[in-house]
Amino acid sequence: MFNFNFDKRVIYVIIGIMVLRTVAQYATVEGALLGLVLTIPGVLIAITFHEFAHAFVADKLGDDTPRRQGRLSLNPFDHLDPIGSLLLLVAGFGWGKPVQVNPNNYNRKRSIEKSDALVSIAGPLMNFLLAIVFTIITCIVINATGSKLLFIGNDMILVASNQGTEIGLKILILAVTTNVGLGIFNLIPLPPLDGSKVIMPFLPYKAKQFFKQNETIFYIIFVAIWVTGLASMIISPIINFLDVNLLKLGLSIF
Repeated sequence: MFNFNFDKRVIYVIIGIMVLRTVAQYATVEGALLGLVLTIPGVLIAITFHEFAHAFVADKLGDDTPRRQGRLSLNPFDHLDPIGSLLLLVAGFGWGKPVQVNPNNYNRKRSIEKSDALVSIAGPLMNFLLAIVFTIITCIVINATGSKLLFIGNDMILVASNQGTEIGLKILILAVTTNVGLGIFNLIPLPPLDGSKVIMPFLPYKAKQFFKQNETIFYIIFVAIWVTGLASMIISPIINFLDVNLLKLGLSIF
């Protein structure tokens, strides 16, 4: 879920500028645009399953709002947000169309706060699960085709048996990266990201009140660290580390 509580036009203008700047950088690097195209399948799957997971868990907890709005679907067009999808494509992190929930509809087996946290964590967990699935598929294909994935520090070099295999493996590896990126990004504990609701049940009462009363300030902090590139500086090394080590582990097993 990803939902801004203030004028979205301001956010979209800022993000639009960032996207255009990133696309311009891609256009000047040889082979970068091809990599961008190969990222599309992973982006579609990552966002679709992420938002479906939110809708599915909310529905299981008693809220039929996502079902009535057609969000219990694996059709990508039911979940894509144009700006969020484009940003995920070019920057490695973004969002889908927010799944709307009505907390008052949750069953009373647990508190509304905990139910909200379960709905929120479902999206990132789905992305991590998908990253594992794509890692397994990647490793199987590498072994079946006689290809190799070499690791130099946190960098990967793919040596494929032929061009078709190379393209297929790049799509799979980028799907791993995209899902790890979407999962990690959404766990940042700042509104409007999923992480802000995931941590709520664990905060002391006064901290919760402070968090809720100053939500707009946290939004501004989030936008600031994003625009300045601090968000990328913080999470990109984490994404790269998890990527590399997930594939290393997969290859050691398979």
